[in-house]
Amino acid sequence: MAWALAQTELLQGAAWRVNDAQVRWRTLFQHQGDPRIAISLFEDSTEELVSWPPDREYHATLLGLLAADGTAVVAWDVILDAQREGEGDERLVATAGAAREAGTGVVVGAVSDPGTGAGGPTLPDPADAFHHVEGDVSAAYGDVSALLPFPALRSAARFGFVDAPRSGDGVIRQIPLVVRIGDRLYPSFALQTVLAYLHVTLDQVTVKLGEAVSFPTPKGVCSVPIDREGKYLINYRYEHDDLTPDYATYTYRELLLKLKAKLMDGKPLPGREPQVEGKILLVGQTVTGKADAGPSQRSSYTPLVLVHANVIDNILNRDFIRRPPGWVVWGGLLLLGYAGLTPAIARTLRLQLSFGVLVIVAYASVVIWGFVYGNWWVPVVGPMMGYGLLQFVVIGGRVLREQKAKDQLKQMFNSYLSPELLKKILRGKSLAEVSSERKPVTILFSDLRDFTSWSEQTKEETLIAQLNEYLAAMVECIHAHGGTLHKFIGDAVMAVWGDLVSEGPATDAQRACEAALAMQERLNVLNERWAAAGEHTLRMGIGLNHGVVLVGNIGSPRRMEFTVIGDAVNLASRLESLNKELKTGVLVGGAVYELVRDHFEFRECGAVPVKGKREPVPVFELCALKLTGSSASRTPVAES
Repeated sequence: MAWALAQTELLQGAAWRVNDAQVRWRTLFQHQGDPRIAISLFEDSTEELVSWPPDREYHATLLGLLAADGTAVVAWDVILDAQREGEGDERLVATAGAAREAGTGVVVGAVSDPGTGAGGPTLPDPADAFHHVEGDVSAAYGDVSALLPFPALRSAARFGFVDAPRSGDGVIRQIPLVVRIGDRLYPSFALQTVLAYLHVTLDQVTVKLGEAVSFPTPKGVCSVPIDREGKYLINYRYEHDDLTPDYATYTYRELLLKLKAKLMDGKPLPGREPQVEGKILLVGQTVTGKADAGPSQRSSYTPLVLVHANVIDNILNRDFIRRPPGWVVWGGLLLLGYAGLTPAIARTLRLQLSFGVLVIVAYASVVIWGFVYGNWWVPVVGPMMGYGLLQFVVIGGRVLREQKAKDQLKQMFNSYLSPELLKKILRGKSLAEVSSERKPVTILFSDLRDFTSWSEQTKEETLIAQLNEYLAAMVECIHAHGGTLHKFIGDAVMAVWGDLVSEGPATDAQRACEAALAMQERLNVLNERWAAAGEHTLRMGIGLNHGVVLVGNIGSPRRMEFTVIGDAVNLASRLESLNKELKTGVLVGGAVYELVRDHFEFRECGAVPVKGKREPVPVFELCALKLTGSSASRTPVAES
């Protein structure tokens, strides 16, 4: 899904902007621009010789001085299309011819044109086109005709196309290295300039659309990558700003006057001397209203001649952007995503999230430094979105499953714990953290008297209905006093205080005693209603004990039960049974009595022999809550 979205214009625009950010970041680490390139700009300034466009006499003079100073190539990023009256054009043609004879290459600009003018389409001479072309020429960037340098100038100089189509946001990121005019391909301005500098003819160049433009150089064959439209992805490095050094740049006026003073007058002017010998000099202009400029990957306003300079720099230094095959990036990240998720599935959610973030940070770091030091442009937006979606689906699914398990846990324990206690547990501990450990707890056992004989004499429907009503009432009392319902054993109830959440042994024991008295009071209310309805009444005994027990999940892997085990549990059960012999309602052990005797009224029952104990055990009957202020006593129901 991410791959499909990455093909949309919106995400492709985002991918370009990410690349722009990489270009700007790289300026902190890159080297000086190629010293073989220099720039001359005709600026919008009152200090210039004349207003734009100047008489071509000036161009001829400047060209002659540059040739005399040993400039390797003079490339005019200007469309000198219509021939003008006067001697300026003639002199420019003559100077271009003389410069060429002296070893200075001359390149002038051309541009593709739809041919809608009154004069009809203008086609270049086929002799100026590439001779060795492979691929679908009709798919290449271009038009039916062109604006060309005037004919006499074309005979004395090379020409190249300055076309630089902008993307949707106006930034030039790709430039056609070959331009189609009619059914033939011609060199771009930057490519033609390089060919002139290296003294390569068009017959020596091979164009393979979708692959490369190749030509011989002293260091071997140079292959410049292009797409099926003949466009080249600019490795944009240099800009006229304070971040990085770029190319030696002179104003048109400065260059003309200083070369004239140096070469013709023999009296150099003060200031820096133009250093153009053996270099490529690009001549452009930044005139308001006519400026050939716009936004670049590094600036909101850049002379277009700088774009051509960057392309020339790329070709001379074979400094090309490299792009890995899409299947490598997408497939590799997909495998990495699943390879990371597979072992992380069984781990904690925090670890899984951390791994996902680590992969994203690592990928972004590799992408950035790969671009800075290796010119590798690896897509970021689409693959990262895909990886993020993968993480979202897997981790989101796990969150949903854990939430479902939490809800199931809540439903399961809702019958055992009070709502407040359940909230505390769910906020504080996961089920996995409720491990087996020894804790001081208070245990309550309750049981109905004569249940067996009653059940044999009562219809099943009546028995179940009355028993369920009784048990529901007892559970409400336990929950109301913060206890944990552990299990039903037939008609018996087992509850614990302090097993999951504890505020101290004394508080746990006090709440257990309050719950026992509340259970007896609630049974009194139920018995009154049942008696009025002619139904059987119930009697109940309760045993309470306090001690250190083992708390945790106990059982087999297929059937676990959260419970407590230990001698204190057994004694609580024995105390409940002793109610029959002692004719009491609630019996507590000595440990409970010592913890809560200041809060409740007790009747001492002495030391009583208990099954499983060698020595008699002190036993006390819980009678009522001590009167404090407005508190009223609660009298339990006795056995007789």
